[in-house]
Amino acid sequence: MTNQPDLSLGRRVMAMIEDLAQHTDEYGRLTRLYLSPAHRAAADSTLEIMRKAGLSAHIDALGSVVGRLDGSNPSAPALLIGSHIDSVVDAGRYDGNLGVVLGIVVAEALKAEGIVPSCPLEIVAFGDEENVRFPTNLSTSYAFAGRYDEAWLDGRDADGIALRDALIAFGGDPLGVAALARDPARYRGYLEVHIEQGPQLEAHDLPVGIVSAINGITRARAHVIGEAGHAGTVPMNMRRDALAAVAEMIGIVERASSTRTDTVATVGVAQVQPGAINVIPARVDFTLDARSPDDAVRHAMVQDIVTECEAAAKRRGVTFAIEPFMESPATPMSKDLMAQLEEAVRSIGVKPMQLASGAGHDAVAMANLCPSAMLFVRCKGGISHNPAESITVEDADAAARVLLTAVKRIVA
Repeated sequence: MTNQPDLSLGRRVMAMIEDLAQHTDEYGRLTRLYLSPAHRAAADSTLEIMRKAGLSAHIDALGSVVGRLDGSNPSAPALLIGSHIDSVVDAGRYDGNLGVVLGIVVAEALKAEGIVPSCPLEIVAFGDEENVRFPTNLSTSYAFAGRYDEAWLDGRDADGIALRDALIAFGGDPLGVAALARDPARYRGYLEVHIEQGPQLEAHDLPVGIVSAINGITRARAHVIGEAGHAGTVPMNMRRDALAAVAEMIGIVERASSTRTDTVATVGVAQVQPGAINVIPARVDFTLDARSPDDAVRHAMVQDIVTECEAAAKRRGVTFAIEPFMESPATPMSKDLMAQLEEAVRSIGVKPMQLASGAGHDAVAMANLCPSAMLFVRCKGGISHNPAESITVEDADAAARVLLTAVKRIVA
């Protein structure tokens, strides 16, 4: 009779994930936007779980949930573990949530083993990583790093609600944002575990991998204005068709990103006006999302896209304007913390693999506060931002054991 592996940590992770997944703003699918009722419910649930794990915990002025173990030396620089609990629309259940519950599971495991860390251990569930509802950029983690942009408070969602007002309704405090900034001298590092959101670990048959760097991101809104006209009476060579121009521009975006190494660019939203079957489109508003692990390459790519789109607009007799609204720099991870994660991965009998992250994470903001590192967990098919997100209990357990081992080494 063979011994069955002890997957107790993985099972605990999956149970906590299921608990958080019940908090949604849309029946039948998981949608939990920043400062929504579902976010408040998930924050309250996370707060309760942290307190049951023996952490002193609170919900801060911006809606993040923060738990803390003081350790044997409360004045020593702390180790942070975190991720986020907000989601995209119609999301999967692991993106962000996995990193939060793993931090809590590690705190529970330390307590169960009678281990008192030599320094404080903080677990944080950030509230605004996806940046779906308001025009922000990792606002809750940038608040920790002392880089919160006060203009974000005046940003509005699709319903015209200002972030400031939504925060007050949530129970937060716009006047308390500045006080959230941490002192870099008080923190030794930040660790974040996240599903990979890509296929590389699955392709290499590995449960976990170590992130080497996080791609820089440029996001912008573009506006193309032509002239409406009757679809049956205006000759093709006399049209100023905004949508036809944007179709060419999307090709420009695709070409500019596919001809460079490790770059991607996406037009994810296009809104056509007036949107009638028998009317030539007069206006199209579309988005641009451009990414690269090299900021210089990303900036050059975006400039080429803009230059070529301007030329296409001129040829077609339409106007083109573009407004960048987000710049997130490429972020290398801490080599020292990566080494700790690599040793922890080896300790469970897995070959360490390094890979870059094409997606942005709270670790981008936190790297401005203290050394930061990330562990990726294999996800089925590399699927993310989708209800089909899936990980196994075995991989959740592997991630928990790696994180626990690394934390023990760091806080010994």
